[in-house]
Amino acid sequence: MSMRIALISEYTSPLDIMDSCDCGGQNVYVGQLALRLGEMGHTVDIFTRRDDMTLPEIVVWGHGIRIIHVPAGPARPVRKEDLLPDMDEFGRYVQFWIRQGRGSYDVVHANCFMSGLVARQLREKWSIPFVVTFHALGAVRSLYQGACDGFPKERNLIESEIVADADAILAKCPQDANDLSVLYGASPRKLRLVPDGFDPKQLFPMDKIAARRILDIAESEFMMLHVGRIVPRKGVATVIEALARLRDQYNVVARLLIVGGESENDDISQTPEMGRLKALADVHGVSDKVTFVGRRRLNQLRLYYSAADLFITTPWHEPFDITPVEAMACGTPVLGAAVGGIKYTVQHMVTGYLVPPRNTAAVAFYMNHAIRNTEERRFLGEQALVRARTMFTWTRVAALVESVYRDVIDHVVGDRIAVPAVCVGNATDTPMSFLS
Repeated sequence: MSMRIALISEYTSPLDIMDSCDCGGQNVYVGQLALRLGEMGHTVDIFTRRDDMTLPEIVVWGHGIRIIHVPAGPARPVRKEDLLPDMDEFGRYVQFWIRQGRGSYDVVHANCFMSGLVARQLREKWSIPFVVTFHALGAVRSLYQGACDGFPKERNLIESEIVADADAILAKCPQDANDLSVLYGASPRKLRLVPDGFDPKQLFPMDKIAARRILDIAESEFMMLHVGRIVPRKGVATVIEALARLRDQYNVVARLLIVGGESENDDISQTPEMGRLKALADVHGVSDKVTFVGRRRLNQLRLYYSAADLFITTPWHEPFDITPVEAMACGTPVLGAAVGGIKYTVQHMVTGYLVPPRNTAAVAFYMNHAIRNTEERRFLGEQALVRARTMFTWTRVAALVESVYRDVIDHVVGDRIAVPAVCVGNATDTPMSFLS
């Protein structure tokens, strides 16, 4: 039977542009999940904060899907770190929406801890079960970012309360499940492993030479790619330093393309982090080998992923990070930091290489190794494509989420333990049967 689903995503909407300051994996997750659930015959309302006076209250977005712009706080962009005071107003609006009969729901799915506050109110008022995906955890952010983490101090306490009250908690990877269990005391009965995904109709391999011709990249040049937000925790500095070490220690020259930023203009470098990275490339003498491409939309990324010989992502920490999966979906092997979801999506020496975070020497070593082992690189790319298509499509993700919804609607979280021993601690992979 079809379900009536409320997705709450307070600070990011599927309508937002990827790679702007506060847009990234969460808005893609919410949008793609909604689209797939709609295709499965469910009706979905996405509640997100109105950040522009010109936005209509309701946007019909595909069959059975509506985006509802909630008037909470000023109708302009506000940093997500500053939105907590607006959540009471957000919650009152959603409750008023339901009281008016404009929507009724079988299940609520909160995204991020602030959305969890709203979902909990709805369960208390109307006994609607709620599921939560945190996308990132305050305790983990504090550990790695310290004073640079701008979220309010109450975040960790709120997350602990949401963990205790939620009917089910969707962890994106084994490390996420472990963090929820160890740092927040999440019950194993509530935890379900549900990763992010990609759309195989949008991302699939194309001829490398053809892609390079379109992007004006030399066919013979070894090209590495980084895609993501230009913020310190993404570890782009490690990649630039490793590129210099590759030259100095191994006498090998390669090109690095960095996709991301506030603008599609590759000359824009006015954000502090972009300026810092460009200065770092200058200091290390590799500025002629590092190209800051600027922001690119998803329909453009297939060209870059396919043109690359190696995709590189070396964040300090990362709850999931969809970009390695997107690269794998285009048949490109990944060199990634062994953190969070990356050590789950990437299999060392099977679909790519895993290295310790912030380890320039290890990154340079595997850069050199990949350059010198063409056949191995081809094998890794082939296996990466198989793994992406088998485990990380949005269709598969939606089927997993749908199963969780039905369980909580039936007031059954499940007797099976959702996080077996293989998922806890430093596990780098999980049996596919666990995702079945």
